[in-house]
Amino acid sequence: MRKLALIILFLVIVLNSFGQSKNSPLQISHLTGDFYVYKTFSNYKGVKISANAMYVVTNKGVILFDAPWDKTQFQPLLDSIKLKHNKEVVMLFGTHSHEDRAGGFDFYKKKGIKTYSIKLTDDILKKNNEPRSEFIIPNDSIFTVGQYKFEVYYPGKGHAPDNIVVWFAKEKILYGGCFVKSIEAINLGNLGDADVKEWKKSIAKVEAKFQKPKYIIPGHDGGNTNKSLNHTLKLVNAYLAKSSEEK
Repeated sequence: MRKLALIILFLVIVLNSFGQSKNSPLQISHLTGDFYVYKTFSNYKGVKISANAMYVVTNKGVILFDAPWDKTQFQPLLDSIKLKHNKEVVMLFGTHSHEDRAGGFDFYKKKGIKTYSIKLTDDILKKNNEPRSEFIIPNDSIFTVGQYKFEVYYPGKGHAPDNIVVWFAKEKILYGGCFVKSIEAINLGNLGDADVKEWKKSIAKVEAKFQKPKYIIPGHDGGNTNKSLNHTLKLVNAYLAKSSEEK
């Protein structure tokens, strides 16, 4: 009985560490193959909002695409990945300069993890006197890490002046970050640094370059449907139409 109780307790701890609890500040879910989406949370204008990020497990280590929004989850994310996959995180890409994406650069850099951003992101972080990535990459870069090949691409302005997306061509996975709104989104959200007119043009570039994705991971809320980029375009068009009417 005691052995059974210990096994049950271990499973409960493991499940909670992988984000299976709805109340967990870190929630990890399996996307497909070696790809995982994780959520953390923060308050925006008094409302609790989730932020999506992704990691992929390679035979050379784990790659993070964006850091947790909640700073208290920087280390728990590493611990959960180590426990689940018995691998270390080796790279972190920040998809733009906002806190829910690039906020972990300093922490993870101090852990010996290689951190990456494009120059536009680095310039913004430097101007704001915020921690920057160790490595600056071109606006369109291809990486091969272990058995996986992916492209980091800057399509132009959108949610932020420096937002990038990540494309895994073989797996047809598009990590959109905050450039892409979830299918549940009813508006474009935080537009403090946005250029909505350019966002429309940037979406067209992404659609032309990365065709027929199976999964698209948005920056916030749930879902990984491949319809979320098209939904983002609809929201952009609705915003532009309303803005035109108000003039």
